[in-house]
This record gives sequence, structure tokens and C-alpha cells, in this order.
Amino acid sequence: MNSLDDRGGHRVSLVGAGKRYGAVRALAGVDLEVEAGRFLVLLGPSGSGKTTLVRALAGIERLDEGELRIGDRLVSGPRTHVPPEQRDLAMVFQDYALWPHLTAFGNVGYALRRRKLAADQAKARSLEALERVGLVGLAERYPHELSGGQQQRVALARAIVAQPGLLLFDEPLSNLDTDLRERLRVEIATLTRQCGATAVYITHDQAEAFALADVIGVLDQGQLVQLADPETLYLKPATPFVARFTGLSGELSGIVVGPDQEDFFVIEVGQWRVRARSASTLKAGDAVRVLIRPAATALVDSEADSAVETSVGSSVGTVSGTVIDVAYRGRGYDHVIACGDRHLASVFSARPWARGTQVKLSLDPTGCLAFPLNDSAEISYDGEVTAVMAGSEPAATNRGVTE
Repeated sequence: MNSLDDRGGHRVSLVGAGKRYGAVRALAGVDLEVEAGRFLVLLGPSGSGKTTLVRALAGIERLDEGELRIGDRLVSGPRTHVPPEQRDLAMVFQDYALWPHLTAFGNVGYALRRRKLAADQAKARSLEALERVGLVGLAERYPHELSGGQQQRVALARAIVAQPGLLLFDEPLSNLDTDLRERLRVEIATLTRQCGATAVYITHDQAEAFALADVIGVLDQGQLVQLADPETLYLKPATPFVARFTGLSGELSGIVVGPDQEDFFVIEVGQWRVRARSASTLKAGDAVRVLIRPAATALVDSEADSAVETSVGSSVGTVSGTVIDVAYRGRGYDHVIACGDRHLASVFSARPWARGTQVKLSLDPTGCLAFPLNDSAEISYDGEVTAVMAGSEPAATNRGVTE
């Protein structure tokens, strides 16, 4: 077996984790378990508590409340705080955090100093780590001689070379251009899983989260709103906030007409009727919001109108609107449709529909999510999201953590 693959990951357990900065409660009683070897992505807007949580895992921040265990070891509690260098973890930072006076080889090898390896063994492992990220030929270059993507690869090699049981990622791709982000995302996913380490990765980009995660935790205002695998999170969001933050075309307000089948209901929205799923117990007359995924929307060709109406019965599942914007997206066109006083965005079609065109939209009920308007589980939403394309399924103290 490859020498960097010899160790497994740590189980991570947080119970009642709390952290305050003055009057601001950054973490509010977070309970979280990550099984060994799993890849957890923490997703949420700025100020949601993601960075505080990952820095608490690293030991950079000390929890005010609760307990944290890494493996079987209590590393943070009311009378316990194990420093970062004793937690068997490594962290990859947004700003790379490389030593400017050390070469790529020197930066990677620095993480092995506490391992007390023989010089030839340390050299071999450092070169192997650089080879894994495709930089063995640039081992003698200094950070200022490397591009941003190359510097982040050095940081990744430094993280994996010491074979830690836990890898932490603090938005490592946010400073990179789109194409490079995608390539490095694949490298991070592949290398982390090859090493067998448990990973905790934070981002505000839901497309990145869905691409990387075994499990996603959605945070807002210091609370863990939902923890689930990507499919469950997308199909069965626990709250309107989770649904919005993981990608919507838009939302319509309506009144429940009655149950349809299983977890589906017929909802009257203005002059139309649609079908939507709901985990709530709804009854006729309840006011709801219907949150619509981009993949649930489809523009209906005029010649298909009668077929659609026959298949859905009295046009249940179709709404009318006006095209107000269209944008070419390479594989086709995204449209914005005005439906009454609401807009549905990211409505995909292989061909463009001209602005001002009157259209019909077919709505797939599996992508329409109904929530009561008085939903007490609602968490505030500040609008900071990255749009999901239609059809998608969607400082010096820091450097001590890299060892």
C-alpha cells in the first residue's frame, strides 16, 4: 500500500458547542457527529458560524460551551483545551498560509518536523506528497514563484504528508478562477478519500458542497439547521432557508386545496393549481409558500399543450407567464419568467424564447416544496446564494495547524 494511505480517519463528535464574541453568538449549541473517513461539508452564508466551527475543531478558537472529541479523545471541554499541534489534524487555508522563505519542498517537509522521521524518510514522503499534487518538478520554487493554484496544491501536499486523521478546509478554492476551482475540487476530493482521512470542508457555494460531500451540514446564525446526505438535503430540505440556500428557481404563495398522494398536495397559486411535496401536515385552506427547484421547471411547446393538459388533468402542474430575460449558458438557455407578481429564474430550454413571449411552464411536483407560511422552523435568509443552473442536482497562529 502507498505510504500515504496507511492511516484511517478520526470520528469527530461535538455536543452542545457554543461560542460567543461579545454579544454575538457565533455557535449556538451545535451537536454534530462525523463518522471516520467521511467527507463533511459545512454550508452557509457569511456569518453563519462555519469558520468559527472549523477553527474550533482545529483548536484555534476555544469553545465557550460544550465538548469536542476527535477519535476517543476529549480535546475541548469546560476544563480541557488541547492545542492544535496535538490534535492529529491539518488545515488548508483560503490564503494558502505558506512560509515565504521556504521552497515548496520545504513547506511540505515542515509538517513532518514533529514526526521525528529520519531525513531520507522525510524527504521521500515530502516528494511523494508533491508528486500526488503534480508539483514534484517545482519542489525548489518559492511561493512567490508559484501561481495561486500551485500554492494551494503545495498547501494540500503539506496537509496530507503527515497522514493526519482529520483534514480541515477553510474555503480553499475561493481565491481561484472558475476553471482552476473545478480541477482543484476534484483533486481535493480524490486525495482526501485516498488518504482515508476524515474531512471537514467549509464553503458558501452549494454547487461545490454537493460535488464534494458525503454529508452536508447547513448552518445559519450559529445553528446547525440540517445535517443530511446531498440527495436528502436537496429533495427534503428541513426548512425554507435550507431550500433557498441549496438552489431555487423562485417561490409562489398559495392555499392548500387538499392532499394528492403520499406526501404531495394540490396547491392553488393565483389562477393556477400545482402539485407540491411537503413534510408538514397540511390541510385544506392552509396558507403555504411553494419553493420551486430549477430542475422542476420546463417550458412547454405550444404543440405539446394539449398533451400536457391531458396528462396532468385540468392543467394542474402548469402555470403561465411572460419571458422577461434570456441568457445563453452554453448547453442551452436560461430564462426568467414573470408569473403574476413573482419571477421564476433559471428556467432552462434548449432553444431561446424571445423576451415578451407568453409561455406555459410545466412544474414537476418532486421539485416543488410546500412549507406553511407560519413555519416556526424558518431561519432568516440574507439572500447570499450562488445560483444553481437549471437541471443541476445539484495569520502566524494559523500556520501551526498545518503540522
